[in-house]
Amino acid sequence: MRNALVIVSSVLLLVAAAPKSDWKDVEQALGRAGTLLPGDVYKVSFPRSDLTVTLDGVTIKPALALGSWAAFKEIGGGHVMAMGDLVLLENEVTPVMDALQKGGIEQSALHNHLVGESPHVMYMHFDGHGDGATLARTLHDALALTKTPMGAMPAPPPTPPAIDLPTADLDRILGRPGKIAGGTYQFAVPRAETIIEHGAEVPPSMGMAIPLNFQATGNGRAAVTGDFVLLASEVNPVIRILRNGGIAVTAIHSHMLEETPRLFFMHFWAADDAKKLATTLRAALDAMKVKK
Repeated sequence: MRNALVIVSSVLLLVAAAPKSDWKDVEQALGRAGTLLPGDVYKVSFPRSDLTVTLDGVTIKPALALGSWAAFKEIGGGHVMAMGDLVLLENEVTPVMDALQKGGIEQSALHNHLVGESPHVMYMHFDGHGDGATLARTLHDALALTKTPMGAMPAPPPTPPAIDLPTADLDRILGRPGKIAGGTYQFAVPRAETIIEHGAEVPPSMGMAIPLNFQATGNGRAAVTGDFVLLASEVNPVIRILRNGGIAVTAIHSHMLEETPRLFFMHFWAADDAKKLATTLRAALDAMKVKK
């Protein structure tokens, strides 16, 4: 009898830990389909294509630095963890915060990512736990208070249009392949550690990878931005590397509240020769513990 109970308990644990295979309830609540990513993460993007934001003479594409997103992960027993980052105008911040709090979704950070952009935008990071559809409805209602485009996104072209950047050189310099997305060239570099919050793993696809985004500005030049995910001991060495390479550090802050190991997120911006920028970014990556 005891052995039978052990077997039943083990089966129940396996069932509870099985990844959620159908996110239709979340899709319906948000009014937009997402993408299933590695780590059993369901991610939904809300690009701020309604905004025209400029910095240093560059009109920033949503894929470069204006992409709101929400990621959902089953963490057992039908319990879902939701995390994400919302791009907001200043007058949208308080209504969105109140709507999220009312629906039980907490804020883990509110800050800038850029410096000197016009209009000024803020970034609100959030953390919610519970029923996936309920969390998604709260997010939908909060976003509906902004001018964020809602509803189904247009289908992307089967083949992304060519981009005016030396992508093969960027891949070689950074030591990994990038991808074309939304008119930008993007890299996502995971850290070497397993990151835990509230007892659950937060995979790289849930905002823990290091994004390095390039937007062509002509003649082999690019605007570059993103954020390094850093241990405390890595923060100042990376600052020195970026500044020696002419890349501005625009923010250093947390995105979460109770993660292990403790992480800091360093945002940056520069507009220069794309290969020169990639060389500096690679030197910064080499000073960190990232997956090779």
